[in-house]
Amino acid sequence: MPSSNIIVALDYPTMESALALSSQLDPSRCRVKVGKELFTRSGPQVVEKLVSQGFDVFLDLKYHDIPNTVAKACLAAADLGVWMMNVHTLGGQKMMVSAKEAVANHSNTPILIGVTLLTSMDQQTFEQIGLTGSISDTVLKLAQLADDSGLDGVVCSAQEASQLRQIHGEDFQLITPGIRPANSAHGDQHRTMTPKQAIDAGSSYLVIGRPITEAEDPMKALDAIEKSLK
Repeated sequence: MPSSNIIVALDYPTMESALALSSQLDPSRCRVKVGKELFTRSGPQVVEKLVSQGFDVFLDLKYHDIPNTVAKACLAAADLGVWMMNVHTLGGQKMMVSAKEAVANHSNTPILIGVTLLTSMDQQTFEQIGLTGSISDTVLKLAQLADDSGLDGVVCSAQEASQLRQIHGEDFQLITPGIRPANSAHGDQHRTMTPKQAIDAGSSYLVIGRPITEAEDPMKALDAIEKSLK
């Protein structure tokens, strides 16, 4: 099992391109994330291939449906051998409890985390969808709901990690996208931090995509990020 807290986002349209990148990575030095586009196009096979290559796989599908449907989906993901998966906290406590119960006694018990608010969400978007108050207060409420439901942690912005760590303790997993090494482009992420800033703030795992996947030498880019954390 890798000790790395870096998760490389394999945000590719095809299994072939994802595996071409994963073949350049060392599974003992990073984990990988499979998201909606790749899974929709390539299906469970891409997860199975990555697992067979020795990677811990974070299946990032943000399940959000009625409790029974989400529970069955989580069980199916556990059967694939994923290391981590997520549900959307806006599905409510009953849904999250059902998801946790579905995988709790599985021979491969994955880490189950909840998505709070997407890191691409700014205040204008927050208000457009009818939410009130502040982004940070809403994240805190949803993270508490996830914790109360028995989830292992949440996906959050690194900017919320420090406060969430203080509230929920060291065992609560904080998975942070929107990580950009210094001097790299932010892309469509609004709430970003550097890897070192995110770890110092309390993040457990860093989800990093383009700074590694678009690098001329992905392992060299990964190595530079590792060194920045020391």
